[in-house]
Amino acid sequence: MSKDKNFKFPEGFLWGASVSSHQVEGNNHNQWSEWELAHANELAATAEKRLAHWLPTWNEIKDQAENPTNYISGQAVEHYQRYEADFDLVKKLNLNALRFGVEWSRIEPQEGQWDQAAIDYYKKYIAELKNRGLQPVINLWHWTLPVWFADKGGFVHRRNTDYFVRFVERIAKDLIVPCKWVLTVNEPNTYIGMSYLEGHWPPQKYNPIEAAQVYYNLAIAHRRIYQLLKKMEPQLMVGVATQCNNNQPKRPRNLIDKFVAGSANYVWNWWFLNRVRKHQDFVGFNYYFTDYFKGLIRKNPMRHYRDPHRTGRLGHRGPFKARRHNPPGPLNDLGWYMEPSSIYKIIRQIAKKYKQPVLVTENGVADRHDQYRKWWIEETLLAIEKANAHGANVIGYFHWSLLDNFEWNAGWWPKFGLVAVDREHGMKRTIRESAKWYAAKIKELS
Repeated sequence: MSKDKNFKFPEGFLWGASVSSHQVEGNNHNQWSEWELAHANELAATAEKRLAHWLPTWNEIKDQAENPTNYISGQAVEHYQRYEADFDLVKKLNLNALRFGVEWSRIEPQEGQWDQAAIDYYKKYIAELKNRGLQPVINLWHWTLPVWFADKGGFVHRRNTDYFVRFVERIAKDLIVPCKWVLTVNEPNTYIGMSYLEGHWPPQKYNPIEAAQVYYNLAIAHRRIYQLLKKMEPQLMVGVATQCNNNQPKRPRNLIDKFVAGSANYVWNWWFLNRVRKHQDFVGFNYYFTDYFKGLIRKNPMRHYRDPHRTGRLGHRGPFKARRHNPPGPLNDLGWYMEPSSIYKIIRQIAKKYKQPVLVTENGVADRHDQYRKWWIEETLLAIEKANAHGANVIGYFHWSLLDNFEWNAGWWPKFGLVAVDREHGMKRTIRESAKWYAAKIKELS
């Protein structure tokens, strides 16, 4: 992979994969599971109008996308029951770390009522990771909320951050301290974009004021949790997993394009990280997108179904409605333009801005035929190697995802897993060919 055949990634480098509780566990009850049941029929009925004209795999996934069961997480991939076997797969892949989530709604299903059995479950989960020599990286919030907390307005109200901090304090000794590595919140920018600016996720609003409130309150919550955890255990490594796009002007010398791309980078990539920069031990970020912007930002993005040439793409993690003019390909199965090597630009910018260790907390590709995943991973690792050679300090890489999982309002057809899961045949796990190649590459580079 490297021009230097003797190159090795740094000692202690975290080779990991990521999962999220709601997407893999099964049988969760939270604001997302309620929303799924309420909207599955609508999502199925509108699938062709929303997807057919631009999804590269539409003919293959049409029947699934038009079936309401696609949009219900249900038993998911039964990771809740099968986690020990899944950890064995992590070992087979030569990974040494797993990023996972704890489901707040399991631990505090009713306000102030704590489920000790749920806490004990996650204690055992963490212990089994450590027994296998795997580093647990705990994620405290990945978009799902207990129903009672959502009924209170969620993170719209500053006072509600007290409940989240209380939850973290309750589980800190049993679940957080044993992990050493902590991510407080996942992609707060995606959450406000999809839930409060585009209205595709619960609570399905187009309210820029509430979006700004949620964004800021999540930063406040992170800072409070950071102080709480570092006071309890100074050796903890605490950060966030924000989402960073490589936003570029389509016409590099055009002032409008440069302004729009620069604005997108500031609001999307840097605003949240700037608010927590003094309250993190590393900079965690997720990378999926490079976008080329041309022209001015559109008004009222709620007027149209999502379209790659007008208002973005299904599941695209960004609120900016400028006219994107990306190259025609390659595209992943979600229709996202793929430019994995440009993670290098993000790493270099982060290293320059924040002068802290960098952790790639998510990075992957929806690829049901496994035709791009090897290329994507190889380009990403080359970019990390190059960034470190130029002075960055990337300390880990977590691929999304370990398993095929429930992809929110897209449902079950996108396949991100290093490990394929056949939900129609007993949840059979199969390591993909790209993952076998990746496992050999990790051994070579470690």
